[in-house]
Amino acid sequence: MSGPLGQLDLLPDAVLVLDADGVVLGTNFAATALTGYPASALVGADCAALLHPRGEDGRELWASGWHASSALRSVRLIPEQQVKLRRADGRDVATLVTGAYQRDARARLTGATIVARDAHRRLHRLASGIEIVSTVSHELRSPLTSVKGYTSLLLNRWDRLSSEQAKMMLEQVNHDADRVTRLITELLDISRLESGRLVLRRQAVDLAELAASVLDKVRMEHAGLEATVKFPSPFPMAWADPDKVVQVLTNLVENACKYGSLTGLEVVGEADGTEVAVAVRDSGDGIQAEDLAQVFDKFFRRAEGRPSGSGLGLWISRGLVEAHGGRLGVTNLPGGGAEFRFTLPVMERSH
Repeated sequence: MSGPLGQLDLLPDAVLVLDADGVVLGTNFAATALTGYPASALVGADCAALLHPRGEDGRELWASGWHASSALRSVRLIPEQQVKLRRADGRDVATLVTGAYQRDARARLTGATIVARDAHRRLHRLASGIEIVSTVSHELRSPLTSVKGYTSLLLNRWDRLSSEQAKMMLEQVNHDADRVTRLITELLDISRLESGRLVLRRQAVDLAELAASVLDKVRMEHAGLEATVKFPSPFPMAWADPDKVVQVLTNLVENACKYGSLTGLEVVGEADGTEVAVAVRDSGDGIQAEDLAQVFDKFFRRAEGRPSGSGLGLWISRGLVEAHGGRLGVTNLPGGGAEFRFTLPVMERSH
């Protein structure tokens, strides 16, 4: 590659220069290494059709055109996001993608420059101490940038935005605010668990009712979720902090959605008189043997599925369950899929 585009080969990250229709106009050596395609196969190809990009929720990106926000003339940057790409050998690679839209003198979209880097090392890195703060801070940056950008647009261009555009931006702000809240909660829980300062506000908890409410909430993020709650009746009340149990169940159900399957998920209750147990079972491919011993490690995220977030959810969940005096473990199911199962104490009549 020669000329201005040839300078792209000096960059360590993969670069794809696209036209307004998503067709690759130029690329660099790093992009050929990341995707496994030679430059001759990349240039001239439809990026979405060739690389099959998918977002954190597993949905295809750019297949129906650019994100709706690109229709706003003032939007030029593409916030960093995790995107899974399909390599030439058929394997998926998790990447961190950012970029910028190109616009003409009248601010009409003419194309985009996409920059991607392999996220594998960050997804599998174990960290402690200051590295925890660094990693969570990095995860906070993307949603906060989005919130700031959209709120600025809403404040400065409210009278020029259609109701549909305003609604789209407010929905994104709401979604990103939830991400920030969850990351802050995870960061606080790390400190409390490691210092032994976690305070549990125990009370009688109806686990069947709680599980149903968690599934309803997760369905708002994963519209295709098909899940059932199976608890025998009557089922003893657990003696637990309901907010922490919601946090554990939400982490386990979302984990099943990301790494298992959106269909065939079950939340099953069991009781033996001294304790109760809740199992979250998915119908995916299960967990590779080498990953089973690592799934509860800080920042560990499997390469398969739709990994997203900080990689702290399962580690925190185990800590919350153990703080109650229970246990959290994982096994592969004989017929396929994985089961995460945790126990809690039964509420005694004296309480």
